[in-house]
Amino acid sequence: MTYKTLLYQVPILILSLLSLAGRPPAALGAPTQQPPLPAGPSRPDIPPTTGVLRLVTADGRPVDLNRFRGKAVFVNLWATWCAPCRVEMPGIEALAARTDTSKVAFVLISLDKNPDKALKFMQRQGFRLPVYFPAAPLPPPFNSTTIPNTVILSPSGQVAARYEGLVEYNTPEFREALEKLAAQP
Repeated sequence: MTYKTLLYQVPILILSLLSLAGRPPAALGAPTQQPPLPAGPSRPDIPPTTGVLRLVTADGRPVDLNRFRGKAVFVNLWATWCAPCRVEMPGIEALAARTDTSKVAFVLISLDKNPDKALKFMQRQGFRLPVYFPAAPLPPPFNSTTIPNTVILSPSGQVAARYEGLVEYNTPEFREALEKLAAQP
């Protein structure tokens, strides 16, 4: 980690911690006493399947999540103006670097109104994961009032888990659970 990156991330981390002070652990986005990837939705109000999620690439090409069918899919909704999102991003990038991307797809959806801002942020930080942008209103389970918001899909397209708020994904336990999910038919 460079000195410049450290100087950029420390204030973000401090602001994130201050904004979360006094909240219960569940508000931080980490599942409490649950396995990293439960067998079904992590909340009863989350539908087990997704609607049509229409996305576009940075250059405007349409993308549909069905393109990733057969892989586990890690979908993260974020924005550059969201301090917890920026704190969470290096862990997602590190998780992706340690994960077999032939079995797990990483779909980062920027909610920034200006796509250039999101792309410049990713470039400045040296992140390599592709960034997508919504091309239509987000269907359940992606339409949350909280970001960061992560939805994990099984290879068959079923919702396996959902996490709202700041979560540390780059752990051996989470990676193992994600790879186990990816091995399901």
